[in-house]
Amino acid sequence: MITDYSIQAVAIQAIPLIFAITIHEAAHGYAARLLGDNTAYVLGRVTLNPMKHIDPVGTILIPLMLILLGSPFLIGYAKPVPVRFDRLKKPKIDMIWVALAGPGANFAQGLLWAILLTLLLGFGIDEKFLTAMAVAGIQWNVGLLVFNLFPLPPLDGGRVLAGLLPYRQSIALGKIEPYGFFIVLALAYAGIIGNLWMRPLGDFFLWIINLLTIPIQIIFGIHLL
Repeated sequence: MITDYSIQAVAIQAIPLIFAITIHEAAHGYAARLLGDNTAYVLGRVTLNPMKHIDPVGTILIPLMLILLGSPFLIGYAKPVPVRFDRLKKPKIDMIWVALAGPGANFAQGLLWAILLTLLLGFGIDEKFLTAMAVAGIQWNVGLLVFNLFPLPPLDGGRVLAGLLPYRQSIALGKIEPYGFFIVLALAYAGIIGNLWMRPLGDFFLWIINLLTIPIQIIFGIHLL
């Protein structure tokens, strides 16, 4: 459980979280624009300005509660980027790519934080603030990546599943969306998502990130994860 509430301690968690959520949402809008729908762009949501994406509950309250409770998993969400799937060039397939753009952005950020951490350790730079922030950056991005891939709307994994299912089953899945997040929270509270989804999938993506940074680790003779 976190007991240090100094400005520096808060910044260590808040800065990578804001980047993680902001770039995640902007990636959705950017992918949608590339594939034919400029709704998010017109509304100013394809931007790295965090104020356009922050949700008071999902971006601030839920993550803060998890930190204070000492949760092993760090999750949160931002204001959903509006996407008109009917405007996409190939709606059924393109919605999958739009949905995956957000988690993909989190994976890329997790990898960049891991590279930064490797370089800091490799060069022997004793900067505890940056080191702790890099660790937090990896944790936040892997947590958001895995959480958002859960196959239930309105999460990104639900969008991917809807795109893969036949039309009738996809419509049926979409009817769950108004209740989806509450179902996910209930499953998380029961420990089901944590033990059966986030822990194994999180370990998998950490393994992939570690694998991709092995060349740098070998150069410096260190072991990261």
